[in-house]
Amino acid sequence: MKKLSILVFAAGLFCLSSCEKTNDVNDPNVRPANGTENGYAWVDLGLSVKWATCNVGAMTPDGSGDYFGWGEVQPRSYYGWGDYKYSDYDVKMTKYCTNSSYGKVDNKTILELTDDAAYVNWAGNWRMPTYEEFDELKNNCTWTWTTQDGIKGYKVTGKNGNSIFLPSVGYQDNHGLCDAGYNGYYWSSSLVLDNGENRDAYGFYFDYLGTVDWCLQYYGSIGKSRYCGLSVRPVCP
Repeated sequence: MKKLSILVFAAGLFCLSSCEKTNDVNDPNVRPANGTENGYAWVDLGLSVKWATCNVGAMTPDGSGDYFGWGEVQPRSYYGWGDYKYSDYDVKMTKYCTNSSYGKVDNKTILELTDDAAYVNWAGNWRMPTYEEFDELKNNCTWTWTTQDGIKGYKVTGKNGNSIFLPSVGYQDNHGLCDAGYNGYYWSSSLVLDNGENRDAYGFYFDYLGTVDWCLQYYGSIGKSRYCGLSVRPVCP
């Protein structure tokens, strides 16, 4: 009986130690997931939404996952205007348009859930982040360039000590895969309105030189062409 009591006591200490270790946000061996939504893990970074640990289509936090055109819910083999779901042969927008000179006006500026790659592929309460939510991630977390399992990217750490990893897996366009290993590109669910053409959406961008900001086109305007294939990192309430 005495031996049994000692074993129970030791087991209790081990359990307590394990629980304390699980809650130690500074321990690199602690798995980052705080919970799950519809079977997919999320991390609470102390922000207005919880961030997924993986990209849509990826099995691990360092996986590239799939690349999506903005408003498309399945990856494509080729990424050009001619194959983009919401443009016609004149490269005018057939959905998500606020200017009649550039397409059919519907004044939609945020992706509907039926056009949201995170929601369609993961369901539950998952969706793509808005412009404001990516801005919150940018301004309220510490961004550290690092390598995880051989993949370069950023460890993004909230003020509460929890973190996610965003791999630098590039993007897809009509030239194929670009910038993988150096830069990361992630879609928001928000349409760019500043240039009036509605051909661009807000794509979040980072690189190995320390830039963490919004994508810029070659002509200097903010945004990324909607036909391009970018990664999607979901959020949930």
